[in-house]
Amino acid sequence: MKAENIFDSIPEELNKEMFDVLAQNEKITIERIVSKGHTSPDVGWYDQEKSEWVMVLKGGATIGFEDNDDIELNAGDHLTILPHVKHRVCWTTPGIETVWLAVHY
Repeated sequence: MKAENIFDSIPEELNKEMFDVLAQNEKITIERIVSKGHTSPDVGWYDQEKSEWVMVLKGGATIGFEDNDDIELNAGDHLTILPHVKHRVCWTTPGIETVWLAVHY
């Protein structure tokens, strides 16, 4: 057993978003996502089979929804996205890392 810090091991250069699975079993996946000015692809939406609870730990982001208003998230803000609610990341803070904690269940 070893304690780790969610803010460790983040490279200086991020050419694309970084996804790290922190814990997983057949029902739940917990991951760290690191963005640095990254957004979702211009075409298409995330349309997930599972619910996702997401929290911004550092930085900021805007999540857009196909059928609702955009939601701005800052450090400490969290949100539950239900299955098949189409969404995308419209903006993340450029120049600094946005660190997310995501739980897929």
